[in-house]
Amino acid sequence: MKLGFHVSIRDGVDKAVDRADVIGCTTFQIFTQSPRMWKHRELREEEVKRFKDRLRETGIDPVFSHMPYLPNLSTPNPVNYRKSVDTLITEIRKCNQLGIRYLVTHLGSHLGSGPDRGIERIVEALNHVNTVFDETPIMLLENTSGKKNEVGSTFNEISQIIERAESDSVGVCLDTCHAYTRGYNIATRQGLAEALDELDSHIGLGRLHLVHLNDARDPLGSRLDRHEHIGLGNIGEEGFRVILNSVLREFPMVMETPVDERRTDVDNMRKAMELAGLEVDE
Repeated sequence: MKLGFHVSIRDGVDKAVDRADVIGCTTFQIFTQSPRMWKHRELREEEVKRFKDRLRETGIDPVFSHMPYLPNLSTPNPVNYRKSVDTLITEIRKCNQLGIRYLVTHLGSHLGSGPDRGIERIVEALNHVNTVFDETPIMLLENTSGKKNEVGSTFNEISQIIERAESDSVGVCLDTCHAYTRGYNIATRQGLAEALDELDSHIGLGRLHLVHLNDARDPLGSRLDRHEHIGLGNIGEEGFRVILNSVLREFPMVMETPVDERRTDVDNMRKAMELAGLEVDE
C-alpha cells in the first residue's frame, strides 16, 4: 500500500523528499509554491536536480503536485480566470521540470453563473494547456464537498469534464472527506461499494490515480470541507477500516490531516497502517 502526506517545501522543493522519507512515506504530495499567493518563484536548477536525485535514492513513487488554492478554473470573472489558467500553465511547467507525473486541481466555484458554465470554463482551460505543452502531467480532478456554487462534487459532474477534455491525460483524485460530507456514505461497506460503482459507471476506476485520505470533522451530507485526523472524525476508525481494506488500498493514498498537538504525521501513518491491517513497528 502506498501511503504518504502532503509535505512542506519550506527551504526548497528538494527538502520535501527528505521530510517524506523521515516519516516513512512511500508516496507524497507537494505545492510547488505558496498555495495562498498568486506570486511564484522559479525553481532553482540545483533544487530540481537534488529533488530528482533524492527521489531515485529513496525510491518514493509516485509524487503528486497540487494546484494552489487561489486559482478558480470555474470563475466567470475574466481577470481571475486568466490568472487561474496562467497559474495552471506555471504548475504544469514546474511538474515537467521536476518529473512529477500528476497534478491535482480543485475545480472551483461558478460563483452563481451555473454549473454548466463552470464546467465549460474548466474544459476550456484543460484544452488550452494542451495547445501550450507537448506533454503534460495527468491532471487529477479532485471531487469537492459541494459547498454553494462548487463544481465537481458528484462523479457525474466530473465525468462531464473528462468526456469533453481533448486529452487522455485527465483523471480523478478521490477525497474521502469531501465525498463523505457530500453525502457518499463511504464509512460503510454498502455505501462505499455504491460510491465506487457510481464512480466506475460515470468515469471508470481506471481514471482514479490518487486517494486523499482524510477524516471529516462534519457529518455525512453537511457539504463542509474540514479535515480531521484519521479515525477521529465522523468517518471514524470503523469507516477507515472499511476504506483501507477495500479496492482503494490499491491506489496511492495521501493524507492532508490537521497540524496540531493531538497527533503527528507519524501518528496518523501508524493509525492508517493499523486500520489497514498492516504491521506497525513499535
